[in-house]
Amino acid sequence: MVSSSSFYCFLPLLILTISCTQNPSLFANGDMSLIQKTCKTTKFYDLCISSLESDSTSPQADTKGLAIIMARFAMANATNTNSFLSSNVLVKNTTSDSLMKKVLKQCADRYLAAGSSLQDSVKDLGSELYDYAYMHVMAAADYANSCHNAFKGYPSLIYPPEISAREEGLKHICDVVMGIIDNLAY
Repeated sequence: MVSSSSFYCFLPLLILTISCTQNPSLFANGDMSLIQKTCKTTKFYDLCISSLESDSTSPQADTKGLAIIMARFAMANATNTNSFLSSNVLVKNTTSDSLMKKVLKQCADRYLAAGSSLQDSVKDLGSELYDYAYMHVMAAADYANSCHNAFKGYPSLIYPPEISAREEGLKHICDVVMGIIDNLAY
């Protein structure tokens, strides 16, 4: 299993990406205590706190706004991973190059789909369609898992730790988003 410290190497890039794309008009008034209260209901409290505290709009956000912020972090992760996989940086000059390229393309496509699902979840959250938002976030996490499954179909290929860390990161962020959405559903 990849350590969570590998994921945190990618977090600053995600935070910067999201901070630059925030739309403060989506949020109502809130405070830091709401962030702490909300994050306590998620599986990954530290990830939730560090992500939301890094976003300047979080203190003004209501619970729905916090879910949107975290969904955007997940979108940035999926987009970044798609770009990483599309770059073929993991391809070595070996006889299995074409097979590795094929699987990396499948994975890149799945992370593209994950990003699209997360974009849909943000729209659903804005429309207060929380069940649909949850479903889209769950699908995004599953797309990341399907990349891992693609490697399992080719025993000659080893699942690269760089992808494993990104998969774990996206799944954790999605878990946080789903935890926040659970607070909205009641």
